[in-house]
Amino acid sequence: MSRSVRDALRVPAAADPSAIDPRGRPVGPRDKAAAATALADLASTLDARQEALYAEAAGGGSRSLLLVLQGMDTSGKGGVIQHVAGLVNPQGLSIASFKRPTPEERARHFLWRVRPKVPAPGRIGIFDRSHYEDVLIARVDALVPEDVWRGRYAEIVAFEEELVAAGTTIVKCMLHISPAEQAERLLARLDDPAKRWKYNPGDLDARASWPAYQQAYGDALRHTDSDAAPWYVIPSDRKWYRNWAVAALLAETLAEMDPQFPATDLDVEAERAKVLASVVG
Repeated sequence: MSRSVRDALRVPAAADPSAIDPRGRPVGPRDKAAAATALADLASTLDARQEALYAEAAGGGSRSLLLVLQGMDTSGKGGVIQHVAGLVNPQGLSIASFKRPTPEERARHFLWRVRPKVPAPGRIGIFDRSHYEDVLIARVDALVPEDVWRGRYAEIVAFEEELVAAGTTIVKCMLHISPAEQAERLLARLDDPAKRWKYNPGDLDARASWPAYQQAYGDALRHTDSDAAPWYVIPSDRKWYRNWAVAALLAETLAEMDPQFPATDLDVEAERAKVLASVVG
């Protein structure tokens, strides 16, 4: 039996990103053309499952799905949202982006700004960055003392367990790229007038701290991976593989959730007769 995408991409126990090949293809399509075909095949499945999830909630269901996207600059969080989330009805999506916290947000508990963005029942929510910024950039840039960010691991685990208990299924993806690939993507932004607006000179500061970020990611994955809220490491040097992998993860997860359209007590034939009788002419 072939491995599931979730089994293949689940973060290993050691949780060392540097040991995972950013150009790897541990499961699934081997080239760009095959990935395009596979992604197109997933589109109808994702769309149908999302519609069922949305309908289930309309019938009183409480379940939702949260996709957490984390990664270094240029790793492709926006690309995943465009190419994967774009496969489903936008009415069933909620997307939240978490950048550097504002002064007001820093004055509050770090989860204060996150809780209101949790997807409502029936929705697929996407976090473009997330509460993990508070154990990544907060750690690397020393925004808070070490005992504070270390204590947040347990708080994050408790928060995610709370969400799962309330009906939210969580899929966490680290979009894993190499320093060389990031450099190519930064240069591509500078070379293309239509992409220069995406370039931020501050990205070079984070790039200079690459080893520190990899260590921070490794610790975050190791301390917060669980069966209830698993981490997946997505090789992301190849954009086509990254997009397929996240779409396949969502498809497998939704299949396991198996959302159901709500039952109805309508007398279908009677209602059909009424509709036909209402036709003028």
